[in-house]
Amino acid sequence: MSALVQVAGIIDEAEAQMLCEAGVDWLGFPLRLPSGKDDITESDAAKAIAGLPAPHQGVLISYLTDAAEVAGFCRELGVRAVQLHGDVEDEQLRILKDIAPELYVLKSLVVRTDNAKELLAQVDRTADVVDMFITDTFDPRTGAKGATGLLHDWSVSAELVARSPKPLMMAGGLSPDNVADAIRQVRPAAVDAHSLLEGADGRKDAVKVRDFVTRARDAFAKIN
Repeated sequence: MSALVQVAGIIDEAEAQMLCEAGVDWLGFPLRLPSGKDDITESDAAKAIAGLPAPHQGVLISYLTDAAEVAGFCRELGVRAVQLHGDVEDEQLRILKDIAPELYVLKSLVVRTDNAKELLAQVDRTADVVDMFITDTFDPRTGAKGATGLLHDWSVSAELVARSPKPLMMAGGLSPDNVADAIRQVRPAAVDAHSLLEGADGRKDAVKVRDFVTRARDAFAKIN
């Protein structure tokens, strides 16, 4: 799994179709958020996911921490991949792989100012039950662990890429302006963007999305 482009925060079926036409591979649907402010209802998300043309696919972005609950929710939505952003215990990751081996599991590595060693240890402990890691940026002002629009220290992501036996997706403040630099410096297998691809109306801007995809593809081609 390499040279993958994901866009998260899908708000409706029309936006999902636009992203597919723009060349986005995976579409992330954050649901049952701790804030209670989902961008899309679960029923509308399921419809949008069902309508995605192959090979595009939907990804559940979840803060759930119980393996059985995660697996059940994925079945309800019809997704084959789940991105876990909550504080999931290692044992729950192992249980999830046991009860839903068909799921492609991404686990977040939320970068703070002083937790690189902790993240490296997490990779060492859980790489056997995770299919891909994803770095993101912690916002100390709000406590948010994703969709912050903030950059983090890219050297931490690069160190995690070097350490992990599994591919790594890079997220956190990526935009058309910096995605190529991020790919060159970090050499991830995939990139993800969310808030910085949106217009003033809160919808993904088609021009920004196409620009992001084009620059990411060009940068991936040069490192592979």
